Amino acid sequence: MATEPLSQQQEPPAEGAMPWDQMGSPDMRHWPLGRLLSAASRRVEREWNAHLAGWELNHASLPVLVHLMRRPHSQRELANACGVTEQTMSRVLAKMERTGYISRSAHSGDRRRHVIAVTDAGRDAAAVAADPAPAEEMTARGLTDEQVEQLRELLAIVARPAGPGVPSPRPGAGPAPRQG
Repeated sequence: MATEPLSQQQEPPAEGAMPWDQMGSPDMRHWPLGRLLSAASRRVEREWNAHLAGWELNHASLPVLVHLMRRPHSQRELANACGVTEQTMSRVLAKMERTGYISRSAHSGDRRRHVIAVTDAGRDAAAVAADPAPAEEMTARGLTDEQVEQLRELLAIVARPAGPGVPSPRPGAGPAPRQG
């Protein structure tokens, strides 16, 4: 039984859904909001990583240094603070240890745990790499001060995790209702 290629199937889009031709539009203003936000995020992350590469850091390792500037932490504490798994944090820490930015030592009360601390080299790198000005410049490129503040307010709302009692959208359920 032959079927038409997906590109030739003419099923009408579900109510409220965006037609396929708009999703692939070269004009980003026609993209679904999630795709647009994801593309913007990837662009900023690539540029930020390129900036941080001068210190052998990236978007995952810089927050670790910032947390360690306050006090030493366990791997689990760092993973929780950065919102990643312990396995992911283990890889981040291994690279940071190779670059000389952190040290690991046995925990005095529990030999199975390690205490991760920033080294002098890590402290020096964090002092210059954590400057927020380059990130602000690459993110806000082409925006007015007023637009930057509006974007900051909107992203803070979008980035907030859904709390208890807030329904999460189901695939195929259409756009989530707007809060107003």
